[in-house]
Amino acid sequence: MNRRATAHSCSHSPTYEALLRAGRRVRPLQQVHARIVVAGHHRTRSLLTKLLTLIHCSSSSASGSTAAYARTLFLSIPEPDTFLFNSLITAAAKSGRPADAIVLYRRMSAACLEPSNYTFTSVVKACADLSASRTGRVVHSRVIANGFDSDVFVQTALVVFYGKTGDLHHARKLFDRIPNRTVVAWNAMIAGFEQNGLAEEAVAMFQLMQEAGKEPDSATLVSLLSACSQLGALSLGQWVNDYLVNKGLELNVVLGTSLINMYARCGHLDKAHEIFNGLEERNVVAWTAMISGYGMHGHGHQAIKLFQQMKSSGLSPNDVTFVAVLSACAHAGLVSEGQEAFASMRRDYGLVPRVEHQVCMVDMLGRAGRLDEAMLFIREETRGLPGPEVLTAMLGACKMHKNFNLGVEVAEHLLAVEPGNPAHYVLLSNIFALAGRMDRVEKIRNVMIHRHLRKQIGYSLIEINQVAHVFRMGDTSHQQTMEIYKYLEELIDKIKEAGYVPETSAALHELEEEEREFALRFHSEKLAVAFGLMNTSKNSLIRIVKNLRMCNDCHLAFNFVSLVSGREIIVRDKHRFHHFKGGLCSCQNYW
Repeated sequence: MNRRATAHSCSHSPTYEALLRAGRRVRPLQQVHARIVVAGHHRTRSLLTKLLTLIHCSSSSASGSTAAYARTLFLSIPEPDTFLFNSLITAAAKSGRPADAIVLYRRMSAACLEPSNYTFTSVVKACADLSASRTGRVVHSRVIANGFDSDVFVQTALVVFYGKTGDLHHARKLFDRIPNRTVVAWNAMIAGFEQNGLAEEAVAMFQLMQEAGKEPDSATLVSLLSACSQLGALSLGQWVNDYLVNKGLELNVVLGTSLINMYARCGHLDKAHEIFNGLEERNVVAWTAMISGYGMHGHGHQAIKLFQQMKSSGLSPNDVTFVAVLSACAHAGLVSEGQEAFASMRRDYGLVPRVEHQVCMVDMLGRAGRLDEAMLFIREETRGLPGPEVLTAMLGACKMHKNFNLGVEVAEHLLAVEPGNPAHYVLLSNIFALAGRMDRVEKIRNVMIHRHLRKQIGYSLIEINQVAHVFRMGDTSHQQTMEIYKYLEELIDKIKEAGYVPETSAALHELEEEEREFALRFHSEKLAVAFGLMNTSKNSLIRIVKNLRMCNDCHLAFNFVSLVSGREIIVRDKHRFHHFKGGLCSCQNYW
């Protein structure tokens, strides 16, 4: 009887059926293995292949004892063939053990066995999951050498790999070579752009997908919603929501969480809460998304309340949940609540605080003016070796509370740790400017020029009738430029009559957003709000996305704009949301 016939007969044997019944449970599989040995089938490759594959797919496959058992079993198989290696490599890659998949691939190569398209698809996926750029490129060269560079499954896996390792040039080049692109291939390219912060390119790729006549699936929509979250593209996000409803697609927890994130980050918190309440299943990611939404809108008490509800439901928070909770406490000035949450990480859940948690704590203490406590926290938690993120938060607190001496001390440490980041020089320059040390401001400017360091350019985005309009300081590129500037001049005259006095210190000293007194009224967010007021109905809400922190003068001006116009204005800046209504902001000037 040949090997195919033997394999066919084994697939219908009682022993094989016992393996299927055991499934991915290690203990029952070991019992079936004992039966295989007793029956004298311990050298039957088809049975052992199935046994090993199930073990590799088991939930406990990563444990030391199970891994050792699988290794011993593998070594007992005489002359393992390509089918065995492919089965194990695929199982390892799919069950979240990419390193094992790569080790098995290397063993397969050492055994001089010919890889197939299944081999390369799984190995490339493993390299992508590990962001193993060098190994993945070597595997890519083997793909070409073995003639699989035209295989659509391998090509798609390579697009995913180059996207996850940040090489979007190669990802797009490979994508363009795929003749009959599947939805999976389109998803790989859209996700590649989105995951690398290129949300506009992700949306553009989705539009090309639509033009190609491809129907999006849930994975497409998750990436698209994430891109909408980055851009603040509410209308496109609402289109996705409507698409889900019209197509009758199930709103599972992954899609639901993506919608929550999108609505929260696009300034529609009520809708985010509606989606959250409508979810049949809520995992820790969904709860965290809603907590984060409340936090970024300044609703710290609601965030804490939801956090307590989550714990009462029986779910344990993870480290990302604590970042959301601590950030909410920082934005709302809930210091004692934040300190208790931080303490509970280790005490109640055995979680070790990461840099993100440390940054939140320093930010929280710093905003509250408790600078000495913040410095003590840094010394104790970082063992005297704070990273640049922690030092940046501390430096921002020094600027906020005009503690110039401590600010200079912190800045010196920060520039020693990360000398090539222009944002640090900008922040230090602002501190010196507020202290009246213009000589030091000029010195820092010269250092930046000498080192070719350029600050990030500020812009504001407003979406009207599903079209995004982007403005920069002193922008004259818009087709309605003349009308916008005229309207803005009249608007500023109105708010001055209502009591607005420009904060010229922002124009004279702030380098992070826009510069100098002559440009004070032409900051990007002022241009955006003028355009929005001109081009929308009197009762509609204005939503603006700002890529940097909103300056003090614009924040003050928007309070008065909301008063004289009778309009609600929502601004999402680099750190949080500001809801302006009736002359007041939701942040209560605590930002």
